[in-house]
Amino acid sequence: MRRILADWGRSRRTLKRGGKIPLLRLDEALDGADVPGLDFADLDEALNALAEVDPRKSQVVELRFFGGLNLEETAEVLKVSSDTVLRDWKMAKNWLRCELGGESLDGA
Repeated sequence: MRRILADWGRSRRTLKRGGKIPLLRLDEALDGADVPGLDFADLDEALNALAEVDPRKSQVVELRFFGGLNLEETAEVLKVSSDTVLRDWKMAKNWLRCELGGESLDGA
């Protein structure tokens, strides 16, 4: 699903489709972060960068956002506690905010 959305996001960047005009907002995924014009191609690049730094946090985002799993289901898949998933989820969202040009909520 992630690859499909990333490819779709890249196709929307072409001049035929309006170039770099902002198309999508991922408010729900980033809990209301003010990142205007964020698209799935940008998110894909940021998730790839996060995976290099911390693969588990990247997996948490993929499972929660793209897979639609809740905290408990994600914890079960990754074989970690729900508290660990919650910490990873918060850290990953903050990291993605910074990576995508937004500001971190807690300075982390």
